[in-house]
Amino acid sequence: MKKIVLISALAITGLFSAQEKEQGLKGTWFATAQAGYQSTKDGTENGKSSSTTILPVVGYFIAPSTAVGVAVGNIGVKSENQLGSDVTLKTNLLVIEPLARKYWNIHGGLFFFGQLAVPMITGKTKVTANGESVVGSDIKINQFGLALSGGLDYVMTKHFTVEFSYNLANLSFTTIKNYPGTTKDIKTTDFALAHVATVTPQYNAAIFGPSGTAIAPLSFGFKFLF
Repeated sequence: MKKIVLISALAITGLFSAQEKEQGLKGTWFATAQAGYQSTKDGTENGKSSSTTILPVVGYFIAPSTAVGVAVGNIGVKSENQLGSDVTLKTNLLVIEPLARKYWNIHGGLFFFGQLAVPMITGKTKVTANGESVVGSDIKINQFGLALSGGLDYVMTKHFTVEFSYNLANLSFTTIKNYPGTTKDIKTTDFALAHVATVTPQYNAAIFGPSGTAIAPLSFGFKFLF
């Protein structure tokens, strides 16, 4: 009788262990806050631009290795002397970015993931000359598109991981209103691949920096599972 009970207990334990392994992270929530930064000089004596991204992300694993989520955050861009001497553009953008992720285990606690996101970005740019705000010069920006990225996620503990990601490809559609010296809306379409240098129009570089888009190529974040 004892042997039967022991065998039954081992069988039930093995069954639950197998189900747990098959379940993976399904049903688990995660939260992270990605940060990105990029900076460049345009080749002139003082012309330069930089952008900083702070993007909290909340997601849910709908399958053992597949998650969906949304990011809501802010991008700040500062461009100096892009439109002329002593002219500065300061851009503040709201980002809403639905996303989906797929994870593959490399070894132990190290995972590779691919992410497809649909960033939607809106905001405005304030123009200052010689430190003084230019009245009526606020530039309005709207951008949406697709962003494909890949990254590495290392599991430190049961509820904590560290991740790095790089933007592999980006397609964006941008509308800029009230740009200095124009009478009509500026509409651009940009497509960029990783490690491919492109020359962007002056207005795009002035507002979004060297890449022509508001998506920073490199990001780093800590992820919490619960």
